[in-house]
Amino acid sequence: MAHPIHESPTRRNRTPPKFYGFHTFAEPGFPVSLSGAFRDNIRMFLEQCAELEDYDFQGMPIWCTFLVYESRGTVLPLYIIEEDVKHSDTPFCDYCRCAGWSHHFVSNRKYHLIIPVNDEWNRPLDEGAFDLQTHLLHGVIHCNGFGHLISINGIEGGSKYICGREVMDLWDRFCTFLHARQITVEDHSRKHTMDLRLLYGVAYGTSWFGKWGYRFCRGSFGVKEHNYERAMDILSSLELDEVIDDCSLTNGCTTIKQVIQQYRNMSENSLVTIRDLFRFMLSLKSTASIARYSTTCTMLPSWSGKKLSFVTPFKRCSTKFSTRFALKKSPFQKEKSTKCRKFSTLAANLDSRWPVRRLEHVAQVIVEALKERRGTNNVRSCGMTRQEARDAARLHVGDTGLIDHVLKVMNNVIVGNNVVRRSVNRCTKVLEYTLHDFKEGKEFYCPIADQQALTIGTSVYNDVAYLYRNVLLGYAEESDSVKWAAVQMILFSKHFVKEWPFRDEDDDSLRFICRLTTSSLDDLNAIFSHCDFPPGEYIVVPLYATIGDVKLAIQKAMRDTYCVMEKLVVTEIIEMEGMQDEEVVFGMIESGRELRVRGCGLDLTNDLKYEGGTEKWIVRCKCGARDDDGERMVACDVCETWQHTQCSGIEDAEAVPRLFVCDACCSSLAPVQTQCTIFTHNHDSIMLLPDQIDMRLLNCN
Repeated sequence: MAHPIHESPTRRNRTPPKFYGFHTFAEPGFPVSLSGAFRDNIRMFLEQCAELEDYDFQGMPIWCTFLVYESRGTVLPLYIIEEDVKHSDTPFCDYCRCAGWSHHFVSNRKYHLIIPVNDEWNRPLDEGAFDLQTHLLHGVIHCNGFGHLISINGIEGGSKYICGREVMDLWDRFCTFLHARQITVEDHSRKHTMDLRLLYGVAYGTSWFGKWGYRFCRGSFGVKEHNYERAMDILSSLELDEVIDDCSLTNGCTTIKQVIQQYRNMSENSLVTIRDLFRFMLSLKSTASIARYSTTCTMLPSWSGKKLSFVTPFKRCSTKFSTRFALKKSPFQKEKSTKCRKFSTLAANLDSRWPVRRLEHVAQVIVEALKERRGTNNVRSCGMTRQEARDAARLHVGDTGLIDHVLKVMNNVIVGNNVVRRSVNRCTKVLEYTLHDFKEGKEFYCPIADQQALTIGTSVYNDVAYLYRNVLLGYAEESDSVKWAAVQMILFSKHFVKEWPFRDEDDDSLRFICRLTTSSLDDLNAIFSHCDFPPGEYIVVPLYATIGDVKLAIQKAMRDTYCVMEKLVVTEIIEMEGMQDEEVVFGMIESGRELRVRGCGLDLTNDLKYEGGTEKWIVRCKCGARDDDGERMVACDVCETWQHTQCSGIEDAEAVPRLFVCDACCSSLAPVQTQCTIFTHNHDSIMLLPDQIDMRLLNCN
């Protein structure tokens, strides 16, 4: 069934609206030609290709462009909302700050591009449209051409038939068409519970957005680009034979081996590394799905002068078949078991910075917590999640690093008269620690947890997801700290950016990148002293333009773009110093060059200077981060520096303490061999030795 579009009373009296094909929109050869800067191109597009709605969005004008999804014959709206920053409730851009663009000048206007979810195509945009994550597409572009892709949703995100790849194609074509300069995206894309930035990073060396030219922008928790690239190299070069050999005594080894061998037999080429395997499996995903039958009704819009209607010229039925292959796990496969080890022996062989005595103490604390859980629930084998075990241990042990180190190796180990086993709960799908009895003098074998039945080959995505969980995550965490660190570095790398290089068109115009460097105002340097220079601005002038014309064009462009430059007067172009304003530029300065200009009239008292806002706050985290990266942070109540909650031992599921003191300030308050007195808000004191200090103990009741 085709969906009609929202019609306003005023539109019924207008000329027929224009329709554009969804898959051909903004392609080369589009009826409208745009060759200027983004700030001019977006205005021209709205004037020639969009309809102004008769209602506004919180006082902001809305334009709508109609796109026809040809195979369905459905018309969907592309809304463009112009936000005037000076009258906005959120003049600063959080996306710019998290992307590392805090030093950008605040632009006068933002343009929100929104395609709502299917069920909302017939209704006006609601008041909270900017905050919804259900839109098929939501992006925002500042009038200087820098912007952000905020959300994109395909079939799994609520779209009835438009997949995420098609929406992404549309977005990329439109940004190219409008001459956007740089667009960022925070990659949280998932499919079948898999983070695609990790899966595609291992398979293709880039994120899912890499197909459209998006590259590493910045990582969270201090991850740099060379860390990100090195992490992908480590994981992608992991040899399949090594995986099979290393996990030969772990859970699910037989299934892992069967999956690998199945796809090796199918491939015409040799599959050596995990990258080879994932690439081959992902290339099969389109042919390994369940055969489905679909009837598509093609409906085309028509205009009667009063309203939109839809004509059904024909119906067609298409049947898609798929190839399927299956290798079922034998129901008679014997239950595997693995021999348990004494924790004291294991601890003695660990290359640890903690003494064996402390490792054994933590292990005993965990066992006691498991005993208490089992007694409370009156169940012989009642497990605790890793977080629950960690929290229980922290009541007695202050060193979280020590606790994590012990929990990592607590699997099939004997502690006293008990065996601690780690396995996945079949109901909750969460890793749990369980306690079992052990009788001295008898060799004890601990049965491995039942693996979720996997019918190999019936679904490529299921097989990929199985290897993702058990090799990229499970095997990497168990086998090698380097591999697990590589996994975390890729998952911490969420911010990606695409840059459209400066284009000098082959026409009768001159184009320049203009950058304000110094001014006649003495304090202009102060505005630049604490950050990088903001990006330059694009201008286009006729071939016969004079130096005076170029100055006026630069002045007009910067006044129109940035809040602090509304009264800017360009006084000099450094590259044209000594030349008269009446001289023609052509032949003197090559088109495409960067021009440095001096001017006066900047409004340095305006609060709308930088996209990072007016607050001056310091980030100094132990992970190396020195700026906001979008992760949750907490400020020290003593030195007022910000750091990640996760780096401070506060889990994401935990509330931030009302009183928090960072390690540096705590050390200064508690010098070595002295006691530390920490006062809470109600003046109750906590006496702690330096090696017992736990920041979360400062949380006030």
